[in-house]
Amino acid sequence: MTSTLTPEGVNVRHPDRLFIGGDWVETLSGREIEIVSPNSEEVVARVAEAGEKDMDRAVENAREAFDNGPWPTTPPQERAALLMKMAEYLETRVPELAAAWTAQVGGLASFAPQMHGGAVMGLKGIAALGNTFPFVEKKPSVMVDTAIIAREPVGVVAAIAPWNAPFGIMANKVFYALVSGCTVIMKPSPETPLEAYIIAEAGEAVGLPAGVLNLVPGEREASDHLVSNPGIDKVTFTGSTAAGKRIGEVCASRIARCTLELGGKSAAIVRDDFPIEAAAQILGNTITIMSGQVCAMLSRAVVTKDRHDELADAIAGVMKGIKIGHSEDPSTQLGPLAMKRQLERVEMYVEEGRKTADLVTGGGRPAHMNKGYFIEPTLFANVDNQSRIAQEEIFGPVLCLIPAEDEEDAIRIANESNFGLNGSVLTNDADAAYRIGRRVRSGGFGQNGMKLEFGLPFGGFKQSGIGREGGEEGIWPYVETKTLLLDGEPTSL
Repeated sequence: MTSTLTPEGVNVRHPDRLFIGGDWVETLSGREIEIVSPNSEEVVARVAEAGEKDMDRAVENAREAFDNGPWPTTPPQERAALLMKMAEYLETRVPELAAAWTAQVGGLASFAPQMHGGAVMGLKGIAALGNTFPFVEKKPSVMVDTAIIAREPVGVVAAIAPWNAPFGIMANKVFYALVSGCTVIMKPSPETPLEAYIIAEAGEAVGLPAGVLNLVPGEREASDHLVSNPGIDKVTFTGSTAAGKRIGEVCASRIARCTLELGGKSAAIVRDDFPIEAAAQILGNTITIMSGQVCAMLSRAVVTKDRHDELADAIAGVMKGIKIGHSEDPSTQLGPLAMKRQLERVEMYVEEGRKTADLVTGGGRPAHMNKGYFIEPTLFANVDNQSRIAQEEIFGPVLCLIPAEDEEDAIRIANESNFGLNGSVLTNDADAAYRIGRRVRSGGFGQNGMKLEFGLPFGGFKQSGIGREGGEEGIWPYVETKTLLLDGEPTSL
């Protein structure tokens, strides 16, 4: 590499190197990745780009660390203690993590410290599971004197994270894998590699054994090569359904394990007992969170026909009051989309929506922003649930308002999707919320808004993914279950 660059306030020591086998090493590819600010459209960072040979080198080191190193057989309590130190180290770097997120994808600076501080707190909860998870249990048996169920680490894990919440998603994968005794290869999104550098530095700082944690930022071809490597026992991926399908196919071809947390097109059902203005405030302000770039976003709203027009007007009023601006401005409510191709994608869907629905407000670039990847919060009304804007994940601040005949029809519409990640009902009746929530086919469901708690299981039905992250359930994808049938009880149990 000929140059290095990191954003102001982000102090990564070796952005021009990869972390493999416990060392910061030069790339074999000789290439670099440039990160462009969505606020200014200027390059704000450069890091090393791993090629296919770099991916193979990382797998070899992770494989050696798993097959012959101490980590898989280290007592879970000791792994937990080391991971707790790692979380405490990361806590000291929350300001850098926040600055990296804002610089790379335009996340709001006003929200970044809270987001990343909360993520670190979650990591402490994952580390603590090393003290409570039933890695070894004695079970009753009718066949032998002693039956033992052991949960052993699945092996070498390729952890692939997206660009929208790069620290929390990658760190969760790393901590679940490590507390389980796996070794890990981090492959961050090429748009947001800086957080993974800080995670690697945390592992180095606390003394993780060589090869237990590796870092290889790379583009699509090299990433596909990593997933295809037979030395990878498991892939944990968060990202688009299209990429998830490819990863699932590759893993299936050699019976490798995979966890896939994919896209969504989640519906919020507005029940007739819920006030229009309150619904408008929730829906209009939710769609702008992280510029709408959230897989669990409530991007469809379903309301009975006789309330549709009134709700459309009310949501439009909320959206028109949203302040669009640069991410660093503390008064900004809606920052830019993360990258140029994402802006172009959202604009394409806006044009599609104009053909099949009523554009109530938004849909264009804000007149006062002459640089950056900005778009107005956008509302389409009288949306056909079979249309592209209702069925495909837009990943931007675009809300589809869909009329329904009645509550039963609203539930049908909510379920009429290839996705099933999240959902909500806006109602003051908790019994109704529970009843409707049980009928909506989604991995998560909340009353009165986009409710997410990552210390509890998170994942999707249908094409929204396979497996769960969060809580104790987050460990299960990283272990294999072994049954031992013995003629006596071992003293080491």
